[in-house]
Amino acid sequence: MVTAFLKVGEEEPPSRLAYDNRVQPSPVAHLDGNAHRSFEEGLFWQALPAYGQLSADEFLSYRFQIKNTLSNSTPIATQKLLDFVRENAGDAFAQDVLLGLARAPMSVQITPYTLSRMDWKNPYTCPVRTQFLPLGSRLHVDHPMLTLDSLGEKADSPVPGLVHRYYDRVLFLPQSTCPVYCRFCTRSYAIGQDTQQVVKYKLEATPAAWKKAFAYIAEHPEVEDVVLSGGDFYNVAPPHVQYIGEALLNIEHVKRIRIATKGLAVNPSRILYDPAWTQAVINVANQARSRFKQVFIHTHINSAQEMTWVTRDALKVFAENGVVVRNQSVLLRGVNDTFEAMSMLVKRLGACSIQPYYVYQHDLVQGVEDLRTSLATTLQLEKQLRGVTAGFNTPTFVVDAPGGGGKRVAWSYDYYDRPTGISIFSAPSVKPGKHFFYFDPLHTLEPEVQAQWSDPAAQNVMFENALSHLHL
Repeated sequence: MVTAFLKVGEEEPPSRLAYDNRVQPSPVAHLDGNAHRSFEEGLFWQALPAYGQLSADEFLSYRFQIKNTLSNSTPIATQKLLDFVRENAGDAFAQDVLLGLARAPMSVQITPYTLSRMDWKNPYTCPVRTQFLPLGSRLHVDHPMLTLDSLGEKADSPVPGLVHRYYDRVLFLPQSTCPVYCRFCTRSYAIGQDTQQVVKYKLEATPAAWKKAFAYIAEHPEVEDVVLSGGDFYNVAPPHVQYIGEALLNIEHVKRIRIATKGLAVNPSRILYDPAWTQAVINVANQARSRFKQVFIHTHINSAQEMTWVTRDALKVFAENGVVVRNQSVLLRGVNDTFEAMSMLVKRLGACSIQPYYVYQHDLVQGVEDLRTSLATTLQLEKQLRGVTAGFNTPTFVVDAPGGGGKRVAWSYDYYDRPTGISIFSAPSVKPGKHFFYFDPLHTLEPEVQAQWSDPAAQNVMFENALSHLHL
């Protein structure tokens, strides 16, 4: 009740009493209650026959996770993968996976931990399975504007394994492999083994290439921020983690290092069961702080279902040692494109001291059209999510502008035409004067518009019409 402007002893006017009663807030009913704080406990992997007798020390050891990762790298490995799928989801589903493998641009590689997070009773709708196992029955026809290197990284690479797009930041790729391969990988042009659809561009990820990258960074005093990605920095051996980290910290003008890894999503037990890697990261972070510099871990969790007590306990190790962890998600159809799924993810990340940082609009990558959503979906989801939790724990929804425009806040488009699915972004501080196009997936457009995208003449008309609106 507002009483600050009343004199002592003065009664509240009836009209104000009525007003205050009308606007009194009602108790907030949260969508998930406190479910986001509940992490799956116990020996959850024992629900699968292959892991039914394994203790925590056996299943969670880093050696076991690496040795028993399933892939389609060879015919024998593919058969082993299909046998696992067949045992847990039946022959029909395994055949669907086989059809998906034949059409996928990314090779498959999945850790036992990730396999244990899949809902094998409902594999078609499982958000974890959707990210890593392609299904022939679910694949869509690609939009004609999709490419393998949609961000144009190779064009912004001054030396092998280094991308310099932003003035004061570089992306350093010292590693070309990952603990798992995501179907939607933005570097599907280079990461993973060759597939039936794609012969990979080979990244030069060797100590000799690292030295070229260090030299380039040292020669460019404007570079203050280095992102370590790949591949996945999780696969860098502990001595090399320390070597790379120290080499970068020894460059005076490098102030921040970001370690990008999906490891906390797909093999979090490495933090607990491979102390050498964990300690190497902590050592680099400690050295950075002593020099008034910063080291962050940027991980990649897309679904709350990926997170268990193992994730929580791994994060405690970093929290206790002052290492800040942020998360970057990709908006994926059938994984996290609903308010319920995204709000649960964001709040569960916060519950274990991971700061939600970015949610990326799916890049224009070939072969995964079934996972893309429209920009309209992104805008609506961002509007719904804001207010669910604290602002600093609310991610920014961004479009990584195709062709090298960099990250643009999703609602900052210069033009968006929902019927044709064309949106246009600009990046004045990155590539001034250029326009960057994003395209909604075909399955979100009306049939007659889908047909127009198959006609080059009609495409030109749509492009010209979109550009004409920029000058109105």
